Amino acid sequence: MKKILTGFIWVSLITSLVACRSNKTIPYFKNIPKTEYNKIEQAAYSELKIKEDDILDITIQTADVNASSQVNEAATNNSVAAGSGQQRVTGFVVDKEGEVELPVIGRVKLKGLTSYEARNLIRNKANEYFVDPTVQVRFVNFKVTVIGEVNRPSSYTMPSERVNILDAIGMAGDLTIYGRRENVLLIRETDSGKELVQFNLNDSQLFKSPYYYLKQNDIIYVEPSKGKIASAESSRFSVVAIIASLLSTAALIITRL
Repeated sequence: MKKILTGFIWVSLITSLVACRSNKTIPYFKNIPKTEYNKIEQAAYSELKIKEDDILDITIQTADVNASSQVNEAATNNSVAAGSGQQRVTGFVVDKEGEVELPVIGRVKLKGLTSYEARNLIRNKANEYFVDPTVQVRFVNFKVTVIGEVNRPSSYTMPSERVNILDAIGMAGDLTIYGRRENVLLIRETDSGKELVQFNLNDSQLFKSPYYYLKQNDIIYVEPSKGKIASAESSRFSVVAIIASLLSTAALIITRL
């Protein structure tokens, strides 16, 4: 009877914690006025800068198909891993000097440039070898990792350079019912170390944050709520209680033999 009562107390506690979250912290952007139209300031977007170890898809098209294929076939044959456990991708890797080695054109320093600036630089150099070249440059390994209390935790390769934290969370299937929307952590690696930034998805100030837009290799961690922790503790308690009950029964049977 005592065990049943204890179990009932645990279930009641977990239910109350989950219900509390459902009413108070699940909706996003609660401080937006309930009017038909609202305009909120948003952080300025800063284009991604090319860094060491970035993998770039660089294509050059000209009227002479045979000439441009020398560069494009080299990229196809240059297969590299996009990270630990990731599938292999094709592209040009930015080396420790911040340069890529392009067939015919040679070494080009791209570190610190945006993809638009890199495209113009390569086009200018390609003009020395090709007639009216068209150049395209894009990131192949723009990867963001979303872990914690989301429905599909994983590393995601982004299809566009302009990606914000909500895009990444959406790709991960949104937060679970146990995710703490008021405590989402962004981990960003920089040349001087790691930056840790806390987000509150309940607050529309999120849109103004300079970290609203993501960069290569950002990590987003969603902390579990007290309800999830209590649920895990309850599961462990139930297993221990069952084992203890079985042992007690076995001991009783043995003593009566």
